Amino acid sequence: MRLTGFQSGLDINQMVSDLMKAQRMPMNKLTQQKQLLEWKRDDYRETNRLLNEFRNLSFDMTLQRTYSQKTVTSTNDKVSATASSTASNVSYTLSDVQVAKVATNASTSKAMSADNKLDTTTSLWEQRAKFGNFQTKTVSDAKVTAGESSFSLGGKVDAATLNAITVNMPDGSSADFEVITTSVGAIVGNQVYLDEETGEFTFKEAFSEDQDVTIEPLTFAAFDFEFKITTYNQAGEPNPQIFSFNGDQTMDDIVLEINNSDLGITAFYDEHNGGLVVAKREAGAFNPSDLGKEIEFEGNFLTGVMNLDQGEETGGTPASVTINGVVTKRNSNTFSINGVTFTLKEDMPGQSAVINVANDTDQTFDAVKNYITKYNELIEKLNAKTGEPVYREYKPLSDEEKESLSEKQIEQWEEKARSGLLRNDSILTSGLGKMRSVLYESVSGLSGPFNQLAQLGITTSSNYRDKGKLLIDDDKLRAAIASDPNAVMQMFTSNGEGDTGLGIARKLREAAGATISGIEARAGNATRTQQQFTIGRELLNVDQRLSAFERRMQTVEDRYWRQFTAMEKAIGQANQQSTQLMSQFFSG
Repeated sequence: MRLTGFQSGLDINQMVSDLMKAQRMPMNKLTQQKQLLEWKRDDYRETNRLLNEFRNLSFDMTLQRTYSQKTVTSTNDKVSATASSTASNVSYTLSDVQVAKVATNASTSKAMSADNKLDTTTSLWEQRAKFGNFQTKTVSDAKVTAGESSFSLGGKVDAATLNAITVNMPDGSSADFEVITTSVGAIVGNQVYLDEETGEFTFKEAFSEDQDVTIEPLTFAAFDFEFKITTYNQAGEPNPQIFSFNGDQTMDDIVLEINNSDLGITAFYDEHNGGLVVAKREAGAFNPSDLGKEIEFEGNFLTGVMNLDQGEETGGTPASVTINGVVTKRNSNTFSINGVTFTLKEDMPGQSAVINVANDTDQTFDAVKNYITKYNELIEKLNAKTGEPVYREYKPLSDEEKESLSEKQIEQWEEKARSGLLRNDSILTSGLGKMRSVLYESVSGLSGPFNQLAQLGITTSSNYRDKGKLLIDDDKLRAAIASDPNAVMQMFTSNGEGDTGLGIARKLREAAGATISGIEARAGNATRTQQQFTIGRELLNVDQRLSAFERRMQTVEDRYWRQFTAMEKAIGQANQQSTQLMSQFFSG
């Protein structure tokens, strides 16, 4: 139990706190040391991020595509083209262009009248009265089991297409029954009730139990139907697909299933004309048959209900074009020749277009200039880090010290406290030196006219304050790229095979990589544990010392409290004895 000055009148809490401040001074130094190590680790890792970005850019500068981009021009906007980096610098003349067309077919006549349009979101069965005809179905084996009064066709039956049925009696006679749809109770005379939803026929009375009663073949509109569509792939192989539907589905359901199939066609219901429109997604002619169509139909729903006529198909023709005097046909309006991709946009009867492919010197110039600019930005930031001033009087703030300062003051203090942590750092200065030496060296073994950056108009600044920054003579660099783009590319990308030295971009990438490895060994990265890099191990050591010191401080603080508690008890006993003596004196 801790007494807080009831006997002595002293502020023991404050006295213990002041005593512990003095005891904790070494611990505060350890805390500051830990903070400095963490700041240094973070500064190293931020530097590594910059080096990684430059190393990745250096890799891009070792790729041929960076220097071999092509520019393509066309004298006629009805034809366009693009070229890959491997395309030759050539010219193509295109004439007599006929673009490929997609195969299309549409209902030849309206499936229903203009004032009786189909609702694509309502089931076909609910709209059966709108159809002038529908796919028919014939059932020839219907019968009424002996002793029963009903039979079923097993599906929806439109009574409007089946007004009467003929029943063959066991005695050889037959009778005609009128079909009604009101109810069984409404049957009179020779009538039979039809439940249109289920296709069940019910007679007023059961037939004789002697033998079955047969029904004459029934032909009616079938709302459970199927049809087949066949298209052809690029190899000319047929791709047939059968679709099955029922009366509960809508026109939207039918269109959606066709569009989601692998037939490669698009379908939609033309509400204006009241018919179906289907079209191939890919232009060209793929059916190998001379008279064959690209979209073939089978099934009464398409040909009889939707009035699609296979002979009315339009399009389905390949592209035809004369290239440099040679006629060629393609099953697409986009095709490639020797790395050049042509796109035919419109027919060009009696017209021509000239496609020119040339090196894109502007893109190569931009790539080289951007690379040099990024290099200058990198070394500027690295030089700033290695040259930061050190403010030794500014130490990391403790939590208690931060409480008395504003956020702005804390920010300004910590900016000075963490300044100079990488001043004259050996890893960074060595890495900078390696990169500078790469830029001064010539690339050996090249066959072209360029082997030094200075020949491209890239030189080192003469201002010592720039600390190795590069300057670019835009005109000289453009002229070098225009005169021999391959030689410029070799200067940066040479892989050192045979007697040829490494290109500048490859050397800079290696130099940046070596610096990154050195930093990771000292400051680690996001994937390394603290035991795997130098600063991490130092932080672990500081944490262990802090833990041990904290335990010792707890022991010291407990001792102070025991001593003050003992003092309070002693003062209490003395006060008690004094009170007893005084009472004895007064009583005497």
